[in-house]
Amino acid sequence: VRPSHRQSLSSLGSSLEAPGGLLDSVMKAVIVIGSGLFVLAAFGNSLTWHLQRFWGASGDFWQNQWTKVHQRWEGHETALFYAGAMFVPFAAFWGSNLLLMLVDYTGMPNFITRYRIQVDKNNPVQSLRHAVKTVVFNQLFISAPMVVVCWAVMFSSGNPCGPELPTFHRGLLEMAFCAVLEELLFYYSHRLFHHPALYKHFHKQHHEWTAPIGVVSLYAHPLEHVLSNMLPALIGPVILGSHLVTTTLWYALALVSTTISHCGYHLPFLPSPEFHDYHHLKFNQNFGVLGVLDRLHGTDANFRKTKAYERHTLLLSLTPLTESIPDPPKKVQ
Repeated sequence: VRPSHRQSLSSLGSSLEAPGGLLDSVMKAVIVIGSGLFVLAAFGNSLTWHLQRFWGASGDFWQNQWTKVHQRWEGHETALFYAGAMFVPFAAFWGSNLLLMLVDYTGMPNFITRYRIQVDKNNPVQSLRHAVKTVVFNQLFISAPMVVVCWAVMFSSGNPCGPELPTFHRGLLEMAFCAVLEELLFYYSHRLFHHPALYKHFHKQHHEWTAPIGVVSLYAHPLEHVLSNMLPALIGPVILGSHLVTTTLWYALALVSTTISHCGYHLPFLPSPEFHDYHHLKFNQNFGVLGVLDRLHGTDANFRKTKAYERHTLLLSLTPLTESIPDPPKKVQ
């Protein structure tokens, strides 16, 4: 091992073990999030009873639809799993991103581009070819094989394509568990890739886009794509042995969510992308998905002092937040 590499590894180990370092932060997070999961379990029945009652008879409708699908694919459960866990999320990702890329590349229509977060960037995007090629490679040669591994593990311990749909209560709790687990794994893996010993070799590729667009959510080095993009999202349904329908919904939701986080537009009635957009702009803030661990570890402290933080809310009007909450005027040198 070269001396420079030994020095980098030594520096990495010291920063992980130091008070306030990554391992210390992980232990704090385990305590806080573990307590949250305990509360969720304790009050789960009360919180979801009204929602499940609202679900009502429509549950029978969805069960009937699944029964038809299950009967049609009977004896071909493997193909059914791949259709649900691969094709549906793939279609959700590219369906949303093709629309966004049309806007990014043409700068039209204006009623969408006026919601751009970084108003002086990507107006329009100059080149998408390299990003798209990288994303397609990651999906075909990394994401797809990882889903095959998930299928093998899940089928070894049960049948994720069973004839009965999970109850609304169980599906909701499983989605919540997956979201918390993704927050944990993504935050710490993402923060790890920002360590100087790793950043320049792996994560710097993703940060070529200081003003992100939707499709670059999966624009990453293969190692980062495995550990930080795919593993945090895939592992939840595997641990729980989730039904295919829950797995499909979660994978599709995760892909659409990361697309929105990177899209560069703060559109009405959609989740705010301000949090992750600021991460691409400043690099050392906002490492998580939900923001819970960033608040816990103080890695959103600078973000919370900005106008972007004030804009980090659900937009319920048609007035762009860059107009109603504008950035302060830039100082003239």
